Amino acid sequence: MATNITLPLRRSARHQKQRVEQNIEEDSENKIATNVSSASQSSTNSEEPFTTILRSNAIDVIPWKLPTQLPGLKGKARKLLDHKRQALTKRETGVHGLLSYCSPSSTSYSQLRLAVDATLIFAQEAAGTAVCISSSGLLLTCSHCVAETEDELDMEKVSWLIFASGRVVQAKPIKWDSKRDLALLQVVAAQSLNEESAQSTAEPNFPFISLTSIAPSLRARLLCIGHPGAEDLELAQKGVPTGYDVLHISEGRYRGIAKGQDVHDNSEIGALMHDCWTYWGHSGAPLVDEKRGELVGLHSSWDDQTGMRRGVAWEAIEAFWKGFIDEALSKNIIKPSTGGK
Repeated sequence: MATNITLPLRRSARHQKQRVEQNIEEDSENKIATNVSSASQSSTNSEEPFTTILRSNAIDVIPWKLPTQLPGLKGKARKLLDHKRQALTKRETGVHGLLSYCSPSSTSYSQLRLAVDATLIFAQEAAGTAVCISSSGLLLTCSHCVAETEDELDMEKVSWLIFASGRVVQAKPIKWDSKRDLALLQVVAAQSLNEESAQSTAEPNFPFISLTSIAPSLRARLLCIGHPGAEDLELAQKGVPTGYDVLHISEGRYRGIAKGQDVHDNSEIGALMHDCWTYWGHSGAPLVDEKRGELVGLHSSWDDQTGMRRGVAWEAIEAFWKGFIDEALSKNIIKPSTGGK
């Protein structure tokens, strides 16, 4: 197994801030927007009870050649998006380091390649990582990547993200759960796939990863696909670059669930334990079973007492997703499937 621990272990960036003490009922922590355009279950298990019929609404098309002016991105932030996009496209031929862990001839390669393709990075500085879980453009990330507290949460705020391929999208939060440390975003606009296209809207069709239906075995090999920050936060001097790739794949093992911790409460630190290398910016990074290519969790934080990396387990993700489906059904946004995927 490749060794990726190259820096002293540090706690996730959200633990560097003073957390605001809140006594808010869980129902008020969980928010869902009323403008959800679609939802679909991405599990490979066709018998999942919460499979849905996808209502595939067209999304806006962003020109292949990005405009100089982009809403919400000015000056340095606009240049940063270009820098990240260029770095991602330059690394495309090497699949962002996947070949270091998996041969194209292996049975798991196609699923692992899909997991890489489904990963996105936030265009904003130090904003984290996300992963697409539906061809309709539903993106899963940690809630603290969207907002640290409910007071900071803006369900109308549009974020810019970039797929591993370099494709730029805009997305809005549609569900936010600070206790589970999970957020769901919907892609509302996506960059055209070619320069010749003159379409103003298009049907969404994005690469996505499937959620596992079983817990990974203890010490199962995992891949963490994340976006390490560009600034070296280990040094007192500010502005020193880390030199890390914009999208980094690291390998480690699943270490189980922290003893005595509720798997659904990741508000202070993630319940899932793993030892893949991570850095600031990895929050929301998919943790992928190396054999099956399925999503088993999201990296979220680390334990500064033991050095163990932490994350949100698949059980919490599944419950979060089911909660979203139930709320969407109650609002008549989606309809239950009559069978199949």
